[in-house]
Amino acid sequence: MVVSVVLVTFISLTFVGAAVLMQMQIGQMKNFWYEKAQVGIYMCTDVSSGETCAGGEATAEQIAAVEAQLTSDTLAPFVDKFYFETHEQAFENFQTQFAGNPVADYVTPEQLNQTFWVNLKDPSQSDVLVESLSGVSGVENVADQRKYLDQIFSVLNVASYTAIGIAGLMLVAAALLIATTIRLSAFSRRRELGIMRLVGASNRFIQTPFILEGVFAALLGSLLAGGAIVGIVHFFVQGYLGARLTGFALVGMDDAIVVVPILLVVGAVLAAFSANFAITRYLKV
Repeated sequence: MVVSVVLVTFISLTFVGAAVLMQMQIGQMKNFWYEKAQVGIYMCTDVSSGETCAGGEATAEQIAAVEAQLTSDTLAPFVDKFYFETHEQAFENFQTQFAGNPVADYVTPEQLNQTFWVNLKDPSQSDVLVESLSGVSGVENVADQRKYLDQIFSVLNVASYTAIGIAGLMLVAAALLIATTIRLSAFSRRRELGIMRLVGASNRFIQTPFILEGVFAALLGSLLAGGAIVGIVHFFVQGYLGARLTGFALVGMDDAIVVVPILLVVGAVLAAFSANFAITRYLKV
């Protein structure tokens, strides 16, 4: 039964640690990608529709007017840098992105928007740019890439919350198993407990060894879970993923070292609470 407590605590706290690391990873990815997120100002093409594109493809004057607004005293304080992507550059990027896809054979440079790509000093202030340039003649659309990132991160958050839910169920199972183990341990020593009561031992004196037994078993499982988290970060995240996802901000050993004490505290508190509840109920019977 003690081995079972160690294993269940190990598995459940490994789930907890993985969920915490996943939340850390999502936070790092948000900071990393939100800083790189750009606002795209898509100029009209011959096939564009809408009131601002009634004249067809954006003229050189309309493009110059948008550039003038980006460098104006109104918008310049919000803009870090920007560059203009021509039809040919957009086509080249499209061919690279969709290499091997049949759709690449049916797209011409003129069908792709000429675009101003704008990096903001504070990406959270993108609404200023969207409101200022939406509806300007020659501008088909102003899109904030952060909206697309929000959709991706919402999916990742669902996965993280699922891991947290599984970890919670595993912690409940661990608490029940610890309580059962302590009650069985107390039952197997009922004669010794009866003698201790006869000689005047207090309930706290009787309870303490059983509580410590549960805490030590849970701490051993917590240490194994901490080792598993360190191993996952070192070998899988930094080793395997780090070699393949270059340029991504990934959790590191510093984050793993932060998680390990959390697991030790959770394991000790869980075991102490479960063992104390179980032995208190048993001594009342």
